[in-house]
Formats: sequence, structure tokens, C-alpha cells
Amino acid sequence: MKPKLLLHTCCAPCLLSALFHLKDEYEITVFYFNPNIYPGKEYQKRKSYAEKYCSENSIRFVEGDFNPAEWLSFVSKAENFAKLPEGGERCSSCFEFRLRKAADYAKENGFSIFCTTLTSGANKKASQINAIGEKIAAEMKIRFLSKDFKKGGGYEFSRKECMRLGIYRQNYCGCMYSFKKN
Repeated sequence: MKPKLLLHTCCAPCLLSALFHLKDEYEITVFYFNPNIYPGKEYQKRKSYAEKYCSENSIRFVEGDFNPAEWLSFVSKAENFAKLPEGGERCSSCFEFRLRKAADYAKENGFSIFCTTLTSGANKKASQINAIGEKIAAEMKIRFLSKDFKKGGGYEFSRKECMRLGIYRQNYCGCMYSFKKN
């Protein structure tokens, strides 16, 4: 019997990269929790592609609450958060917020391990994201699976599969600050 893994995902392209690495080793439930995504129609678009892929491939899909105000309250604790560069303290707070919710859900629902697809992104630092996941895991006494899904062919697989399947690939991380930058 495979271990139960809760896989937090931000979008279908990142999900494909993670599944490329994990599908044979774990019983996966995908957890879509992204109150950072702006605007709302972008949130829905990303969710629909991830959910459709899961449905077509018999992968359980769970959506967390979409509460942008709660997310903004958490990330705005960083001084001058709106002006911080991509990949900095604001992003670390965003990763922490989403990974805490994933860990909460995992513990409450009997998962032994949680992980995130956030490390699939070409511009995301896996070391930054994995360190946050490990810290939360230690605090909450649950296992975090540290991975860099863009490595080992994951990123290239995702790119090709998205093209083959017609899956939407966004051009910004998701929050209003990365949206304005683009």
C-alpha cells in the first residue's frame, strides 16, 4: 500500500511536473489552496485546469477556502511588503501561509506526508520553499517531502504535456504584485 500524500498545488503545469516524479510512489490527493491568486477569474481558470486534469486521471482533488483577505493580512506583516522583490520576504510569507494550511489539512485528514508543487516553477527557489515546509512540518509533527520538481526532467515534461493537452500556462506567479509586474 502506498503512503498517502497531500500535494498542495498552485496550477496544472506545476502539478504535472510533480506528478511526473511522485505518481508511482504515493497515493496522491491534490490540495488546491491559493488565496493569493489575482484576479478571481485567474484563480478560477487555474483551478479548473488542475481539477480537470485530476478528474481525467482519477486523482482526488480538494479545494481549500478562497479568502484573499486572510492571505493579504498574513503576507502584509512584512514591512513595505508591496514593494518587496519577487522571491523575497513577501513570497516567503505567501509560501508559509499556503503550506501551513496544507499541513493543517493533511493532519486533520489522516495524511502522513505533505508536499507542494511550488518548487516546479522555473523562477522559484526550491531551497526557500523546502526550508519553509520543513519548518512547518517540525512544528506540526508531520512529514514534509522536500523536492525540486523542476529537476530530473519534471519541468520539461510539464511544458511538453501542457502543449500536448492544451493546458493553460500562466505568465506570472499569481498574486496582485506579480500580476502588476507583468
